[in-house]
Amino acid sequence: MSINLEIPKKMEPLVQQAHMVATEVLRPISRKYDLAEHEYPKELDMLAAMIDGLDEGGASGGAGAAGVSRATENGDGGNRNGSNLASVLGIMEMCWGDVGLLLSMPRQGLGNSAIAAVADDEQKARFKGKWAAMAITEPEAGSDSAAIRTTAVVDGDDYVLNGEKIYVTSGERADLVVVWASLDPKQGRAAIKSFVVERSNPGLKLDRLEHKLGIRASDTAAFILDDCRVPKENLLGSPEIDTKKSFAGAMRTFDNTRPLVAAMAVGLTRACLERTTELLAEAGVEVDPDRPAARQPAAAAELLDMEADYEAARLLTMEAAWMADNGKPNSLHASYAKAKAGRTCVDVALGCVALCGATGLGEDELLEKWARDAKILDIFEGTQQIQLLIIARQLLGLTSAELK
Repeated sequence: MSINLEIPKKMEPLVQQAHMVATEVLRPISRKYDLAEHEYPKELDMLAAMIDGLDEGGASGGAGAAGVSRATENGDGGNRNGSNLASVLGIMEMCWGDVGLLLSMPRQGLGNSAIAAVADDEQKARFKGKWAAMAITEPEAGSDSAAIRTTAVVDGDDYVLNGEKIYVTSGERADLVVVWASLDPKQGRAAIKSFVVERSNPGLKLDRLEHKLGIRASDTAAFILDDCRVPKENLLGSPEIDTKKSFAGAMRTFDNTRPLVAAMAVGLTRACLERTTELLAEAGVEVDPDRPAARQPAAAAELLDMEADYEAARLLTMEAAWMADNGKPNSLHASYAKAKAGRTCVDVALGCVALCGATGLGEDELLEKWARDAKILDIFEGTQQIQLLIIARQLLGLTSAELK
């Protein structure tokens, strides 16, 4: 089966619409909500309603966090371009506009991707139309998700959750929070499950909202779970602790969400490159991709190097999404995409600021903001170091116990 990584024709209208939204809605208010941290961007309500309408009418191709899920193997040997590819293409355009605002979009949280990846049909129907955040990280369990200490204990028809969660994107604004907790800490990663908790649950207590370097339009919450009672039917996936399948449900979530985060990085990278190209042109430096680097100004040659990294990140991201659409295991490729795109985004954002000098550091240019926004894209959903570790394990055929 071959893969063509050009934008499929049926998805071109979606990409055009997303780019128009980024240009006309997100870019104009980007600096406003960067400065007004924790203030909810009211302009997004109308935009979210429009996206919901497109979803209902099928015009979006299933794009969005709630639409990403693994397809079954495509038995006819054909090429399926589905909701995963549509989602990453749309996210690339929206994050060309503003990453923090994309992360603030109602009903497009990473928790929605978790529900799409693991929930059964009844749960998907019950949680449809709700905004879901995802709570994984804890004060003593960041990159090592298997080490989380939040517990879930059966009590009658409920699970009782106790623990602490930090860095929950859109945690205060969302309707639901998908909380990762352990049914039995002694059994390690096999006992970790995800639970859908209503934001209004009295046992889910907001501790604080973080002040951040970047993506300031997006709220980032810390929660205390204090005897938080959750109905058994809100457990995503099987309640059985299966040591053979171990972390399968959790990893299925990451296989879906890591390409989305990679797409965020790809969109921001392109924004940096395009704006820097414009500013260099204003300074009399023309970038010519058809000329050898040695025969161009140093700034132009450096920009071309960064563009090559951008293209690699973009293609890896599209491939990971395409594999999910066609029922192919994409865990390795999701980590390829996340690792490459996250690192490229940070390197390019800082490189573009350097090329533009004092202009790149000024608040009248978005390059300064983009350099701050970029760093988180190399951290959340698995840091650069964790992605490289996952890649090494898979390439070498080693388990997490064998390669730490």
